[in-house]
Amino acid sequence: MRTTTKPAPPAVDPDRPDLTPAARKVLEAASRLFYERGIHAVGVDLIAAEAGVTKKTLYDRFGSKERIVVDYLATRDARWRAYLADHHDDDAELSPTDRVLAVFDASQEWMGANSGKGCSMVNAHAEISDPAHPAYAVITGQKRWMLELFTRLAGDVAPDSARELGRSLMLLHEGALVSDGLDVFPDAFGRARRMAAFLLSAAKEAR
Repeated sequence: MRTTTKPAPPAVDPDRPDLTPAARKVLEAASRLFYERGIHAVGVDLIAAEAGVTKKTLYDRFGSKERIVVDYLATRDARWRAYLADHHDDDAELSPTDRVLAVFDASQEWMGANSGKGCSMVNAHAEISDPAHPAYAVITGQKRWMLELFTRLAGDVAPDSARELGRSLMLLHEGALVSDGLDVFPDAFGRARRMAAFLLSAAKEAR
């Protein structure tokens, strides 16, 4: 029986009905600035100015810069999960192998449309490595979720080797994310996808 691959509900609704118009402007401005310039390089004065609100409004809505960073990363994660779910839900007849490869396809498209400077979680981790920071759990949680996803998908291909296969797929995926973001060589996701297909084929034959 095929296990479900639909992502669990995200921690933050990407539509954020709880946000006031002013808070939404703050989060949108901060998200753009954090991704383009880096989290540490962007202060609340710049965020407020870009959002067209006062610092008092910013603090009234979020309380701290740390809270904005958490919401920025959690919202981006939620949008990615929804994007990936659409790729899997478009064709319910995808084979187990194709469902794995669809993750690589979705990531390549997502990076091209949303992540010209690389993976936002990887970039954020380069600046936030303290487990005590409230955003740290969002960053590592997103990567653990991806590992769990690959492990579940691998289990549909080769149940007996799901754990090891899932880790190998995760390594290929994350390597492609970093290589693509740094523009180290062309078609990083295409290469990772081909290697993933080889691993999946070998795992099926070994069953």
